Amino acid sequence: MNNKISVRKCEEYDLNKIIDLISDIYTKTGGPEVKGKKVLLKPNILSENNPARCVSTHPVVVEAMIRFLQSRGATVFTGDSPAIHTHRFRGEKCGIRQVCEATGAIWVDFMVNPVEKKIGNREVRIASIVDQADVIISLPKFKNHELMYFTGAIKNTFGLLPGFSKAKQHAVFSDRIGFGKFLVDLNEAITPDYFLMDAIMGMEGPGPGPKGFPVAIGLLLGSTNPLAMDLIASRIAGYDPITLPTSKTALLRKKWLQSENDIIYDGPEISSIIKKDFKRIPISVNNNISLQFIKKRIPYSRRFERRPFFIHENCTGCHKCVNICPMQAIKPQTSNKTKIVLTDSQCIRCFCCAEVCTDDAIDIRVKIFGV
Repeated sequence: MNNKISVRKCEEYDLNKIIDLISDIYTKTGGPEVKGKKVLLKPNILSENNPARCVSTHPVVVEAMIRFLQSRGATVFTGDSPAIHTHRFRGEKCGIRQVCEATGAIWVDFMVNPVEKKIGNREVRIASIVDQADVIISLPKFKNHELMYFTGAIKNTFGLLPGFSKAKQHAVFSDRIGFGKFLVDLNEAITPDYFLMDAIMGMEGPGPGPKGFPVAIGLLLGSTNPLAMDLIASRIAGYDPITLPTSKTALLRKKWLQSENDIIYDGPEISSIIKKDFKRIPISVNNNISLQFIKKRIPYSRRFERRPFFIHENCTGCHKCVNICPMQAIKPQTSNKTKIVLTDSQCIRCFCCAEVCTDDAIDIRVKIFGV
């Protein structure tokens, strides 16, 4: 691992152009040797959505990386675990399964025979392919995240936890700061060998699910260093990286960087590619420990936080939100199974429910009254 990150302009999903850019980026940043090795490619597949929604890593970027690695003599495996992961998940609506079939890359079901690994001070289920692969390459997507503000290299590793193992971690680490520390623990235990971020099209607004808004970013970013990538990517989105729980924790630990000044940047002038009008997630005062202490002592203060709000006329009764909720704070109404009820006192504001809703039935906003 080194401190170098390369950023290249790329306006469209042109396969051959992206392959050429990957070759340049990978070489400039010291990507690992893959000849004769088993390489796990881990895109970001939050849920099964059309690529145009920008919920997942675009299939053309996945194909370009597969073909690049194969040209260097690698055997490529590809897989991910979406927010709601069952044995029926095939990665088809996002187009990535078809890419595997076209290229001969081997699709991996993360639900098969997961292994236990110690992450921090806890045993956590991890996809078994992690132990079988010689090299892991992560393909994060440039997009917002209601809980972590921005999802990048560090957050993308979370998909190595199969099925509802992910929701369990939200129950254990029930606030942004704690969950951010867990994500850094996870990456310290299992650090992918390389990161290529799909920022050709990104997602602004209420991401990371289908309620976010696709937006042209026009970039590809590559690095062996997850923190360097997240710091640069979040700056391009207009965030102050120190407000992001994962970046703040990782900078304090000084494992990947001593400071942001240690990054060796290769690309266009940063000021020229910052998206000043990017619709960012509002930074919560809960990041401030003193304010957290005060708010806990003010009755009903949680009512003034951003929280899930249910748009009942849009609900189809699929119950994805009920199934994903780690605190069982969401339940169907007894008299009307298609009407969902939130027990606000149990809600930890992880926003998993909004991530998995495909019916535009859950909004994240301040709502003093109502569910």
